[in-house]
Amino acid sequence: MSEHDDREATHRTDSAERTVREERTLTPMRKTISSRLSESYRQAVHVTVNRTIDAGPVVTAAEDAKAGDPDRAPSIADVLLCALSDALTEWPAFNATYEEGTHRLYEEQNVGVAVTIDDGLVTPVLADLASKSLYEVAAERRRLTELVQSGDYTMSLFRNGTFTVSNLGPLGIDSFDPVINPPEIGILGIGRTSDRAVVSDGNVRTRPHLTLSLSFDHRVVDGADAARFLDTLASNAETASKYV
Repeated sequence: MSEHDDREATHRTDSAERTVREERTLTPMRKTISSRLSESYRQAVHVTVNRTIDAGPVVTAAEDAKAGDPDRAPSIADVLLCALSDALTEWPAFNATYEEGTHRLYEEQNVGVAVTIDDGLVTPVLADLASKSLYEVAAERRRLTELVQSGDYTMSLFRNGTFTVSNLGPLGIDSFDPVINPPEIGILGIGRTSDRAVVSDGNVRTRPHLTLSLSFDHRVVDGADAARFLDTLASNAETASKYV
């Protein structure tokens, strides 16, 4: 065997091989999710801005609400939904859709709340958020979550959304770039709550913090608008006791 043949034999021996372990066909739901995500990236100009906030007031509000009514026990996410509602009221351009060149702003705040199920991620719509108290928000969010996780729902549960929230904090994620749910123009990502060292008056103490990530369609709103929106949301979170 020539030196050339030796090199070729070595090359063939060292080449990577792949053994198929399993082949999976996408379920109808996964195909729908794939189609929607592709549509989102084809049609929207995605930009994400992040804001880390002192979550102390939000945590305290959730704890106070739980003490006041243990059976309904609102979560941190429920408190943030109330803060979000006030931000959407102040910045209505985000409570909107964009289709066929038209930016439509809505009276109702129909907020999709992302829920993980076996087949993927779905976003049942919490209707008319602005009309609900903290306890009503908590009860409705739990009801929607239980419906989709049990499989006992119809597609009407996912229609007429005007904004979406995705909370990956319970899964240990600090921050992420949420994908816009078209034709909506905005989605808020909520990261996990974790303690951070804070220097105050020369003293070091720990405070709970979390990161809010706002993805928006830059064709419709600008970065400065998104920054102001997050600033309002952060201010609302700092005064979260008003929602209890």
